[in-house]
Amino acid sequence: MDNKISVSCARRMQAFVETLQDTICDALEELDGGARFKTDEWVRPEGGGGRTRVIEEGRVFEKGGVNTSAVFGDLPEPIARNFGVQETTFFATGLSLVLHPRSPFVPAVHANFRYFALGEDLEAPVDAWFGGGADLTPCYPALEDTQHFHRVWKTVCDRHAVADYYRFKEKCDAYFFLPHRQETRGVGGIFYDYMREDQEAAFAFSQDAGQSFLEAYVPLVQSNISKPYGTHERAYQALRRGRYVEFNLVYDRGTRFGLETNGRIESILMSLPPSVQWKYDVRYPAGSSEAKARWFFQPRDWITLDASEAPL
Repeated sequence: MDNKISVSCARRMQAFVETLQDTICDALEELDGGARFKTDEWVRPEGGGGRTRVIEEGRVFEKGGVNTSAVFGDLPEPIARNFGVQETTFFATGLSLVLHPRSPFVPAVHANFRYFALGEDLEAPVDAWFGGGADLTPCYPALEDTQHFHRVWKTVCDRHAVADYYRFKEKCDAYFFLPHRQETRGVGGIFYDYMREDQEAAFAFSQDAGQSFLEAYVPLVQSNISKPYGTHERAYQALRRGRYVEFNLVYDRGTRFGLETNGRIESILMSLPPSVQWKYDVRYPAGSSEAKARWFFQPRDWITLDASEAPL
């Protein structure tokens, strides 16, 4: 790894995600047509800070956030142990977003694009890497929507020699899997981490991926926002959101990293949905939309899947 290149990437990555935050927020405000993002600038006492932007009670988005941060300081012992390194200092910057739409037919979405470095001297970090990805979490999945989302990410990956859509998809399916439910959180996407061998190429890919988020997601909002729904669909949405909460609070590495580095709690827990329910042993009749949805919550090759294989 060329450490001097990594320093350039660190500064440029921070500038990139801060610009991307504004681009995405502007587009989402226009899409919502009502609510606007509230902006909070915050400082981390141990070093660094960030900007949290949250939208609530909108026409489209019941709750959502697009956050950026650039933090540094001593790497907590549990995380150092997890990385297999001695206690040292770190620098991390990135963008993380979560959107929970009001309509049960508009899928929730999560994405993040980040850079991490170890060592006191960013001119020559001990180690540095890029990571990120995007995943879709619908309540009522549609094959056309799922395939569009995955095709965008495959197209992005195909433009970069350092990226491999099928490998990143497999990592996403494995990461966003709920072992206690034996199902995926949603219909997946891509997930990549520890991309360190060619810093310039990794940075270029991360830029392309970040700039492609709106292409992957906005059409899914536009095609589903007008579908009618009632209390039944909202109740099912609240149950599915419970899966989201279970993953974020039990398994998510980003949540754990934020808590263990004394991150800003409001920004960390911003990802949770505004309303959620757990009910005992809920079952839906065979052939119902809710029963059919379960078919989607298993890893599948969505791009090559024939429409005849999906439940009607």
